[in-house]
Amino acid sequence: MTPLKFKMTHDLLFKMLFVKYPDLLRKLVAVLLDISYDSITEFTIANPEIPPEMLGDKFCRLDINMVVNGQRVDLEVQVENEGNYPERSLFIWAKEYSTGISMGENYKNLPRTIIISILGFNQFADKEKYHHEFQCLEVTTHQPLTDKMALHFYELKKLPPLAENDKTNGKDLWLKLFRAETEEDLAAIEKLEVSEMSEALQAYRHVAASDEFKEKERMWAKARHDEAQAIYNAKQEERKVWQGVVAEKDAVLADKDLENADLRAQLEALRKQIGKV
Repeated sequence: MTPLKFKMTHDLLFKMLFVKYPDLLRKLVAVLLDISYDSITEFTIANPEIPPEMLGDKFCRLDINMVVNGQRVDLEVQVENEGNYPERSLFIWAKEYSTGISMGENYKNLPRTIIISILGFNQFADKEKYHHEFQCLEVTTHQPLTDKMALHFYELKKLPPLAENDKTNGKDLWLKLFRAETEEDLAAIEKLEVSEMSEALQAYRHVAASDEFKEKERMWAKARHDEAQAIYNAKQEERKVWQGVVAEKDAVLADKDLENADLRAQLEALRKQIGKV
């Protein structure tokens, strides 16, 4: 097996690929939202740029914000489970939703806001259900409070193995492309001869081999290294602080032990004196 140097879930490659090939992004969003490609009459990427200073920000994450038929859609890949991901997704939704209208504008103009997360880890307890959609519903009747909230989570680890019938399942095929870890995985997808996947693979290879990506990835990798170093240094400083606290406490306890020993000696001497009387 030949491991991929860069997977589709690589933050920078993901962002560059779909910004450079917006029609592929439109096709991906259509299958993930279960709508037809032709039904998308308005499609705009709201944050296509990747500023150099963002690549140097060691704690930044890259996502794609879109306007799709008047709806706000945020698409993100998250490979590692860094904890509290549902809360993070809800925070992103709230931020996108709350900035959907200008000051003084009527609340009814707030746009439907959708968060799509492609996850490289298992977030939910279901062993086989890889797609979860959450909305704002009444807990017993399931009556929707509003149709303006939707959060989609796709868990790549729960996908079944690639199969011949995936040729007619665009959603599974796209997600298995994101899950691919080796050249052999890509070859197996390519062997199915699905035009959309051939187009996606060609675009992926073009971006991954480009000088622009290589330079940005170098800056991105340095930022990731700096992030890891910053976390390591913070932990070392925290350890030093606690070591200092423990050492100070040990010193205080040692002094108390000496005081107690001195008091015990004085008490013993006093007992001896009393015994002689």
